Amino acid sequence: MRLPRPLLIVLARQLGHPRGVLGRVLATGLNRRNRGMTRAAVEALDLRPDETAADLGFGGGLGLRLMLGAGATVHGVEISDTMLARARTTFAGHARLRLHRGTLTALPLPTASTHAVLTMNTIYFVDDLPAALSEVARVLVPGGRFVLGVGDPEFMAATAVIGHGTFHLRPLADVEKALADAGLTVHRREYVGAETPTHLFVAGK
Repeated sequence: MRLPRPLLIVLARQLGHPRGVLGRVLATGLNRRNRGMTRAAVEALDLRPDETAADLGFGGGLGLRLMLGAGATVHGVEISDTMLARARTTFAGHARLRLHRGTLTALPLPTASTHAVLTMNTIYFVDDLPAALSEVARVLVPGGRFVLGVGDPEFMAATAVIGHGTFHLRPLADVEKALADAGLTVHRREYVGAETPTHLFVAGK
């Protein structure tokens, strides 16, 4: 059943910046829907317990939970106050988690402070992709790892909600070039055929 246009507009806005009760409900649903791709992304990071990692645009917080489970110290960066409040409640008292309000183009993290960075389904909402990837390169230590997850562009283009929000659907070749221009070398690309077919760019600095 196709959703009515007003609901599609609301959903598109919530995907880019979750807010309020609807944002919290959406986050729970996305955690379930994106479980397979998020697990694959965290596995690709190959985290070690003595490392510092970051999840940028962590949304419902599944990536945070999996990264903490690997024993790393984890920074979560979010633009959404609703998602930050949700994470503070969910992970209350967790000594290895640091939560920050921030954007991909202005990360609130020191230069060369992070061994591994993850971001999933976020670059659709970034106007300046080169600036965002340059920020990732800035916060990574030399030899650091980066996993970027994006939905398959053809699949995403056929999704009804895409036409009702400010989504930037970029060809995969353009994403890989932007990574290279930021000084991030793509070692491999993994395809995860989950509910949303997803490409994982596994890169290093």
